[in-house]
Amino acid sequence: MSEVELVILLFGALLLVLLSGIWIGVGIGLAGMVAMAVFTRYPVGKMMASVCMGSINSFVLVCLPGFILMGEILFRSGASKDLYESVSPWVSRIPGRLLHSNVISCTIFAALSGSSAATAATIGTVAVPELKRLGYNPGLVSGSLAGAGTLGLLIPPSIALIVYGVITNNSIGQLYVAGFVPGLMLALMFMLYIALFTLVRPEYATESVEAYSWRERTMGLVKILPTAGLIFMVLGLIYLGVTTPTEAAIIGVVGALFTTFLYRSFSFKMVLESMLGTIRTSCMLFLIMMMAGILSSTVAYLKIPSGLAYTVSQAGLSPGLLFLMVSILYILLGCFFDGMSIMLLTLPIIYPLMVTELKYDPIWFGVVLTVLIEVAQVTPPIGFNLYVIQHVSGQSITTVAKYSLPFTGLLILGVILLYLLPDIALFLPGQMVQR
Repeated sequence: MSEVELVILLFGALLLVLLSGIWIGVGIGLAGMVAMAVFTRYPVGKMMASVCMGSINSFVLVCLPGFILMGEILFRSGASKDLYESVSPWVSRIPGRLLHSNVISCTIFAALSGSSAATAATIGTVAVPELKRLGYNPGLVSGSLAGAGTLGLLIPPSIALIVYGVITNNSIGQLYVAGFVPGLMLALMFMLYIALFTLVRPEYATESVEAYSWRERTMGLVKILPTAGLIFMVLGLIYLGVTTPTEAAIIGVVGALFTTFLYRSFSFKMVLESMLGTIRTSCMLFLIMMMAGILSSTVAYLKIPSGLAYTVSQAGLSPGLLFLMVSILYILLGCFFDGMSIMLLTLPIIYPLMVTELKYDPIWFGVVLTVLIEVAQVTPPIGFNLYVIQHVSGQSITTVAKYSLPFTGLLILGVILLYLLPDIALFLPGQMVQR
């Protein structure tokens, strides 16, 4: 069989397994083991044990539960309410008004949680009741939260970038620094869209503007100073090379616990719930990573990446056209799978083709891939953020998806800008390497 036929057969079988309702991690591993048993003579049992251990036997992976625990603690500390209330006075007179609070709060909280769904749910719980009380259009409120919530996948400490870095053996620190500017760029694009839209359709944003004094605005910033300080401390230590991401994650956990004392929300029950949440999320990710390792090994044994690269070279496809085809593939997959699953499903084939053969920068490609899987978070019918916001807001899934569509378009525009101007992602890592 040709490599293209093998890819079609492998992903077709995987799709059938996943549609049966089986867990995503088990489905990935099952497809890899069956393909290994059918198409090779390698001992599947021994290979599975070795690959599973090798997939998660990495010191770098210690930062994964560390950053998850930091986000879980801050999720339960009440920091999100103070964060939202502190941002609101500064945007109350900009076109779009408090809708900008959704984007800014999601951007800041993304730098604490590393999770798209957690960012959307946490800020949405605070924002939806408040903006509903003030008379903002519910659909636009939901759409802005679903769109801005995707920033949790890109802005460090991004769980997606950790997984990408471990699987592809790239620097987590450089990936984190590379994701910072694109994340801010997308946030500004979201805010610009909201401002322009509400200028054209002012009825979508309430006209009642509460007067805030400069003292109130300043006190609001003071209130979120511990949270902001924690963000800059964790990212600054990584950027300056003072600590590894793993050490920065542990420092972040200690800092998160310290902020709970400042917000007077510390309790042993809260810590226990945060630890249990971390265990559940980490075990889920580790299972998927182990099973993805099996699939990756199967793909490597079958020599699919090199065969595809040869097929592409023979077809005469330019790197730009191939990048376009890969981007469209990810957007289509986003209609059926969540973002992390797409990354783990496709990296064994796409990464060697795009980075090893076509020589795309691996750090840049990690950022672009993360933005592409952000699209999956707001793409119906599976987009996870849509269901999170639907649950929080009480709006129909159709309404949430409709008002999220412009933000999906902006994410795609972000990918185009990153392709045309790769220094958006690579400037800071370049400075980091020079240091």
